Amino acid sequence: MNIQDIKKDINIVNSVNWEMTPEEAIALHLEWGPLRDVSYYNSRDSNNETVYFVINTWKNPPIVTLLRRKGFDSEDLAEFNLPARLEKKFLSSVGYQKGVFAVEGEVKEWLQKELAC
Repeated sequence: MNIQDIKKDINIVNSVNWEMTPEEAIALHLEWGPLRDVSYYNSRDSNNETVYFVINTWKNPPIVTLLRRKGFDSEDLAEFNLPARLEKKFLSSVGYQKGVFAVEGEVKEWLQKELAC
């Protein structure tokens, strides 16, 4: 699935949690993390589902991935590249470090605009 496919699926677009970070997703679904109040992590029920974007810089070029995390399972729903101008800015903003990062700032704005959110 690519960004155009996502745009066509209103259920997926509406399910994206724009505030979710990779760290919070792991804490929410796999462990009781210290990122929020305990009441936020209400259960590890396998019915809990989170859909969110990340940017993976382990690959070259970096890949934007839309993930669905449900309980202990994770599914990549879509992968695509950033526009060249955003790729350079993003890599500079993370110091060209390798990792998996939350979508924020201009990247988040671009995605929301592309998906008409």
